[in-house]
Amino acid sequence: MIKILEVITQKRTHFVDITDQVQEVLDEIRIKDGICYLYVPHTTAGIFINENADPDVKWDVEQTLEKLVPWNDDYKHIEGNAAAHIKSILVGTNTFVPIENGKLLLGTWQGIFFAEFDGPRTRKVYIKIIKD
Repeated sequence: MIKILEVITQKRTHFVDITDQVQEVLDEIRIKDGICYLYVPHTTAGIFINENADPDVKWDVEQTLEKLVPWNDDYKHIEGNAAAHIKSILVGTNTFVPIENGKLLLGTWQGIFFAEFDGPRTRKVYIKIIKD
């Protein structure tokens, strides 16, 4: 079974904490133990796990990615969003989290972030639960 989470982004680069929505999916299907696999089916977006307590971390990540892959550079891609494609490759489009006792097994300060690099848009995250 695959659940689809819809994420609406508000700007070109936007990191959306989806941890609570993913946990709600687990609660809904009453999974006890297993693995939560998350996949983003977009070439200009990604997903990552990192600190969700201090908003400055998101800002630091965004600024560093912009320095590494500036929006305006000598790219050949005709659509004008080559930087978004490259950032998606760097961040990645999938991750997984163990599930124990019905809860995502994340660290104290960790959260799951949808990473938009070519917004604003309405996006999808596919959630696949693999039971123990």
